[in-house]
Amino acid sequence: MRPPVEPMHAIPAGDLPAGMVYEPKWDGWRCLAFIQPGRVVLQSRHLKILTPYFPDITRLLRTLAPGVVLDGELIVWDPVRERTNFVALQKRIVAGRWLLAETTAKPAHYVVFDALHDAVADLTGLPLVERRARLEFLLTGAPPNLQLCPQTLDPAEARTWMRDWQHTGVEGVVCKDPAGRYVPGGRAWVKVKTRNTTEAIVGGVTGTPSAPGSLLLGRYDAGGRLRYVGITNPIPAAHRAELGQALVRYVAQRRGAAIPHPWPIPLPAAWSGQLGERRPLNYVPVQPTVVVEVLVDAAFDEEAGRWRHRPTFVRVRADLSPYDVTRAAGF
Repeated sequence: MRPPVEPMHAIPAGDLPAGMVYEPKWDGWRCLAFIQPGRVVLQSRHLKILTPYFPDITRLLRTLAPGVVLDGELIVWDPVRERTNFVALQKRIVAGRWLLAETTAKPAHYVVFDALHDAVADLTGLPLVERRARLEFLLTGAPPNLQLCPQTLDPAEARTWMRDWQHTGVEGVVCKDPAGRYVPGGRAWVKVKTRNTTEAIVGGVTGTPSAPGSLLLGRYDAGGRLRYVGITNPIPAAHRAELGQALVRYVAQRRGAAIPHPWPIPLPAAWSGQLGERRPLNYVPVQPTVVVEVLVDAAFDEEAGRWRHRPTFVRVRADLSPYDVTRAAGF
């Protein structure tokens, strides 16, 4: 088996289906590893080659027999914050000549949850329970940075992971049929993300204040500066009128002097938190007085103080002041 191979995918669901195998959903990069004679190839879920950026992982994988193909997640563990560090993964792509220093300071882990091939045979046609047994054998005695993904048949235990592990960067649970086969590109797995509601301040909108397309969200830091924390998913039409009545365009002039908005216009592409995003975002600034409740997942960038995945608008919190909102993290 040689790259590229499209990995299995998981479709979203609202709750854990019964009768499945459950595994933590890690906040990292999906990665297939191909151990070949004399080299290791790492491939992303988008079929991109990641090999040059993870020399620490390829070195570990060279201890396995040629022919082995694994599926798993690349993560970087932050021992200070005691959680995964997604930004450290992104920094490897742009580290250039400082890559060695980056890998030394923030070594990666490869959390493996499936085996597609062992040294002699294609395993994709086997049920998951049999592939898991082969995988456990392959990783016997593996070093700490090459880890076997936890797994359970108990949905109650999986729910404790969702409740108790999200502060470590675990985003939810992936559910798999124990008798299921590995179908490249297939969508037979199910993912259930841990989601919580929280509050944020509206600092800008796409579209217009009277009919906002999305909301640019902020929180105040300890110094009283409004920090950008993320942009919502598109606002459903049914909520636009409610928001339009609450939002007030940011006052651009007062006493003849321009008052700058605390965020640049347009919003820099790097603020999106997405490595592939290259376009700045045009938006309309608004008076940062409206508080909204949003639905968020566990993918929070601690260093930048932003949600990496777009929050979903729930409702306007007219009962809250901007100063009732949780202080911006990371500042």
